[in-house]
Amino acid sequence: MKKLNIISAGLVFGLLSINAFSAGNHTFALSHYGSPNDTVTKATEFMAKRAYELSNGRITIKLHPNSELGNSTTQIDGTRMGTIDIVVVGNPYYTTFNQELNLLDLPFLFSDEKHVNKVLNGDIGTYLLNSLEKFGLRGLAFYEIGFRDITNNKRQIHSSSDLSHLKLRTTPNSAHISAFKAWNANPTPMPFNEVYFSLKTGVIDGQENPVHHIYNNNLQEVQKYLSMTHHAYTAAPMSMNLDRFNSLDIEDQEILLKAAKEGAELEKQLNIEENKHYLDKLKQQGMQIELSPDISSFQEGAKKAWEDYSKKYGNETINKILSEKI
Repeated sequence: MKKLNIISAGLVFGLLSINAFSAGNHTFALSHYGSPNDTVTKATEFMAKRAYELSNGRITIKLHPNSELGNSTTQIDGTRMGTIDIVVVGNPYYTTFNQELNLLDLPFLFSDEKHVNKVLNGDIGTYLLNSLEKFGLRGLAFYEIGFRDITNNKRQIHSSSDLSHLKLRTTPNSAHISAFKAWNANPTPMPFNEVYFSLKTGVIDGQENPVHHIYNNNLQEVQKYLSMTHHAYTAAPMSMNLDRFNSLDIEDQEILLKAAKEGAELEKQLNIEENKHYLDKLKQQGMQIELSPDISSFQEGAKKAWEDYSKKYGNETINKILSEKI
């Protein structure tokens, strides 16, 4: 697909209020975790506008950002039950019922953004999206949270040994938890909408998320140290209640799929741009940043997560992903 026009998208963000769309033949509630400035918010606004345009007004998508319909677990459960139509949440929240998706959260599986796009836009990505159907969901596209880096308030992280005994918020994903335990940290899963307060009050020492997500959620206000570990990539699948998707005619199904993929591509472009910009902003706001941590020390500790996945699902798909490196 041709590169989206970022300037036009910017006008959309500045001028468009999706919630003001008049009702068409189909009105869908789309829930996600993103704050007002987050790239997932901009991308879903764009996706909603494209669906409205492509359907000549038949499809209206009402956005519910910033976890206003509940935390990530509640949002995805609501979509499976049909109280929410469409959801975007981090891949780890899907792995609580679809453990095969743990594959995408294996530490150091992906080398960079190009590698991610090649895999998720290919046969493996299609297979994983389709695997959601047995759980009552229709995968529409892979949005993303991105490559994760570590922040905390205790000390700078130069190598995995510096994580010793730090209480870090992680996702509920077993691959993430296994890796942080191997690094001798104390992984503490919790919903993201609880993270800021937990950092501020000292319930946890730190967390791990991409730079754009750190900045847009103001975590620099309650965190001192940032280490650019890029230790794991987190996808954020957009999925729809399967019965609701199947109730649509083929044309409207294809419109939703097209609009969802265009929004996902836009989000990835924005994340690349914003990560560079916001890293400088974080430095200006006082965060101490380790740009070159000892990645080899983290890779060694990540082996158990890979072994656990391989025992259950084998190495074939992992090896195929590794062979896709550009």
